[in-house]
Amino acid sequence: MSEEKIAFLQNQFIPLLRSIPSDRQPLWGKMTLQQMVEHFTDSIRIASGLTEHQVIITPPENLQRMQDFLMSDKAFRENTVNPLMPVVPAPVKNVSITKAIDELQNELKHFFSVFDANPHLTTRNPTFGDLNFQMNVQLLYKHALHHLRQFDVIPSP
Repeated sequence: MSEEKIAFLQNQFIPLLRSIPSDRQPLWGKMTLQQMVEHFTDSIRIASGLTEHQVIITPPENLQRMQDFLMSDKAFRENTVNPLMPVVPAPVKNVSITKAIDELQNELKHFFSVFDANPHLTTRNPTFGDLNFQMNVQLLYKHALHHLRQFDVIPSP
């Protein structure tokens, strides 16, 4: 397990998000900054088990390949299609980007507290299957870097 990735999610990700001007346009994709933050919050809820999925949409014969990609250092490509997301991004739920980031921060804290209380827990991700703590951290880390690149906070690999 990479303590570095955990530390990034716990200590660096939120300040980086707060540093992005609210009107910054993405380098790719259709989501605004606030839509992206709220989308990421939804991803954390899946990782913590707060949002449950019964079905894995990845065909069983492709699941190991997806998990191998997940655990690799390969980045998500620009404009990666998430079949669970609508073509037109969902309207924002929070009254401001600040409130959206606050909500994301609370969900991240909840994620870590869930796994602190139950280190052997697995949660079901509809794309990557049943994930343990290490795999969820890897997914959240990889996902965070993807969106930080999207909003030109960190360089592309």
